[in-house]
Amino acid sequence: MPDLLVRSFSPLLLAFQPCFTQPSFSSFWALACAWILCSGRRSLTRVIQSAQLGRFKHFCAFHRFFSQARWNLDDLGHCVFQLLLPFCPEVLMGAVDDTLARKSGRHIWGAGMHHDPLRSAQRRPFFSFGHSWVVFSLHVSFPFAPAKVWALPILVRLYRKRKNPRLASGRYGKAEKKQTGAATDKQYRTRPQLASEMIQVVARWLGARQLRVLGDSEYAGGSISRHLPTNTELISRMTMNAALYALPPLRSAGRGRRRKKGLRLSNPLRMAQDSRSSWIKTTVYLYGHKVRVWYQSIDALWYASAGSRLLRIVVVHDPSGRRRDDCFFSTDLTLKPPQILEAFALRWSLEVCFRDVKQFLGFEDPQNRVSQATQRTAPLIFYIYDLVLLWHAQSGHLLAPQSAVQRPWYTRKTSVSFEDILRNLRQATWQERIFGDPGLDAQARKILQPLAEWVKATA
Repeated sequence: MPDLLVRSFSPLLLAFQPCFTQPSFSSFWALACAWILCSGRRSLTRVIQSAQLGRFKHFCAFHRFFSQARWNLDDLGHCVFQLLLPFCPEVLMGAVDDTLARKSGRHIWGAGMHHDPLRSAQRRPFFSFGHSWVVFSLHVSFPFAPAKVWALPILVRLYRKRKNPRLASGRYGKAEKKQTGAATDKQYRTRPQLASEMIQVVARWLGARQLRVLGDSEYAGGSISRHLPTNTELISRMTMNAALYALPPLRSAGRGRRRKKGLRLSNPLRMAQDSRSSWIKTTVYLYGHKVRVWYQSIDALWYASAGSRLLRIVVVHDPSGRRRDDCFFSTDLTLKPPQILEAFALRWSLEVCFRDVKQFLGFEDPQNRVSQATQRTAPLIFYIYDLVLLWHAQSGHLLAPQSAVQRPWYTRKTSVSFEDILRNLRQATWQERIFGDPGLDAQARKILQPLAEWVKATA
């Protein structure tokens, strides 16, 4: 195996050995290390060139690793899941969401026009061409930063738009061909359906343990809430005009089948606007801050989404008027309303994960044109992100003071970021490479020390 990273990183990579054949595992080892050390744009050819992997294998072997080699993404996700279990509480917290990887080129497999939340305004939606990835992550607090919650992706699915039999006219009247990899009617799955599939997989891995899944309003519909495993609960956002019902009566008043829902109740919007409503005032910890909120809570049926399953519904009002009225629900009736609000706020950690993999690991850079390579490259970047965090939790935090860069303008920074962790891993690697030679004398170490300090500042 190529010795590219610090030796303490090797046990994490060895945990994935059962997922590959021996040639594929050596390619995985080399690519994972090279991806971490590479800086700048991370196309596959640039990753190969930056780490000089051509001296280890022919460059075509790394392309074939993604497009032809026999390995399964869910097996890699299960390995990450096993590595995360020692850091997880008794009740596991997960989240599901989707992110857009922008691409260019009409021959990019599986790409299409998707809503771009970063470029869109409330009144003017914006669409970008690229891949839409649905991600399931586990939320974990590590001992090196117990007050911070990290989202670590363990399962990933590519959302493919349904194939349109009629092609729109493109430039110069030619038929538009940007449908490479579009799904047929039989292959098509919505994003909530893909999320439900991943939840089912993780629920089987858990055994007797419990799982709470966090999702935005897109993942609150019947595709998920009506198909939850017995050991899984859902916390999500509810539309303000949702039709709510009381429980049906135990006995039917007349002949016929028993009713599935009771009397119609006020929807969350009317509850929020009713001047006679009695609000409960409390302080909750949301997004790293203590926030004063008013809320109302009711247990009711949202039949259009969850069917006959009773939900705990929380309508929230901001007394300062800075935030609009909102509504959340939980299928777990043992949770109190403040707990539901604080749990839903943890979903934001997955958005931070999306930002980190795009900014520091080049999530949007690979330009694959083959089906299997497209569906494997981006998820592998998520697993590399997980490995970097796991390395820091196991041994890297002990080296963090040596790699820390002093930034006096961050006066209120109290926790470590992924950028700090990635710099720590690179710094530990260069320290081991430069000063690990026992034959290096004191004079040579003195000469090389400024080089190590320069690497720390630029890593």
